[in-house]
Amino acid sequence: MQASAALAAAGTVEPQGVRAAAKPSKLRLGTQHGDSDDILRTMAAFGVSQICGRLPSAKLDENWSVDGLKRRREHVESFGIQLEALPLPLSSSYITRSENPNIMLGKSPERDREIDDICRMIRNASEAGIRTLKYNMSILGVVRTRPTPGRGGAMYSTWRYADSPDRDKPTEAGPVSLDAAWERIGYFVQRVIPVAEEHKVRMACHPHDPGMPEPQGYRGVHRALGSVDGLKKFVALSNSPYHGLNFCQGTVSEMLKEPGREIYDVIRYFGSRGRIFNVHFRNIRGGFGDFQETFPDNGDVDFIRAARVYKEVGYDGMLMPDHVPTIQGDAGHAQAFAYCFGYIQALIQLVNQEG
Repeated sequence: MQASAALAAAGTVEPQGVRAAAKPSKLRLGTQHGDSDDILRTMAAFGVSQICGRLPSAKLDENWSVDGLKRRREHVESFGIQLEALPLPLSSSYITRSENPNIMLGKSPERDREIDDICRMIRNASEAGIRTLKYNMSILGVVRTRPTPGRGGAMYSTWRYADSPDRDKPTEAGPVSLDAAWERIGYFVQRVIPVAEEHKVRMACHPHDPGMPEPQGYRGVHRALGSVDGLKKFVALSNSPYHGLNFCQGTVSEMLKEPGREIYDVIRYFGSRGRIFNVHFRNIRGGFGDFQETFPDNGDVDFIRAARVYKEVGYDGMLMPDHVPTIQGDAGHAQAFAYCFGYIQALIQLVNQEG
């Protein structure tokens, strides 16, 4: 099917695989900190059983070879931890820093060469025993305004669309309409997901952080994956069970006017369809166009309720800290992350013991 045909169908075709009843679920504490020895020792002590490792390389090289990936997996396993996922060189960076920019710039034949490399990485990951790859489809990267004070004087990452001085400054990508964005995303999905399904590798796409208002967009760019409707359209591009989301709960909450009320049904929608492959477990205060990133117990979303919904829909994977507030004197955010790991681990223990 051509990308345009897939996109035309996306608004009306319901993804297959909606679960009639949730399977037994066991939530797990995870991390995306990386896989150095120091990190692995710390994660093992925290009780982390699965991780998303660091990016092997920005380009297809020895680190992405089957042997290179096997060595990494075996090294992680030597600490008693499973290497559940790896990031592809499709990060959340701004387009001029993107490892493979032509995929989202839509430039051919360059994007075809980049996609061919991504497909080789999928094949090699499968042969090396790695079952999930996460990625972004980003031009703007993660957009924020100035941090603002939060609990105890910690500084919270903040986005206020009305305060952004760059709203009308064009990016190096030039104008990107929603139609253009969907063409590029659809082209990627059409080329890549059949390879992932053949080799049984789950492809977990991160939403756009944050979503931008329509019809304004931001800096001439319109964010296709910046709304819940956009994410529904995205998962409908392919019925493959290997096509889904790196479900950043913080980012999805940022799309909502009332995340404390709305997020639970969004989790149900994607979780009941088996399209949540990984969870960035992050809280916010505020909502669409105006929010702060908080500690997990200090935002608008009830994390106990959210964890119960993940279990309800049969999600059987990692809940991991994502971004954390900045505390003066906390080098490398070590203590802020430790707080989040402990909070999430206690929450998982609670919910896993229920019912």
